Amino acid sequence: MTLNTQPNLTRPDDFYEALIDMHRDLDEAQSQSANAQLILLLANHIGDHATLLDAMQHARDGVIDVSARDTQTHSLAA
Repeated sequence: MTLNTQPNLTRPDDFYEALIDMHRDLDEAQSQSANAQLILLLANHIGDHATLLDAMQHARDGVIDVSARDTQTHSLAA
């Protein structure tokens, strides 16, 4: 199974709203737990180890890329 990184949600705005609603009235620990449970449910649904590893790498790279851009933007502003 190949990781699909292209837009693939049929109703992305509705999904985003539901994701935000999932966190409504939760404290930080509950919100993190809900995220972890959602990740594990979706990982179980996908099932393919290589695809999951690819997704984890993409997620990590995205965080590192954002951090690098933030650092560069702060350096330019100083």
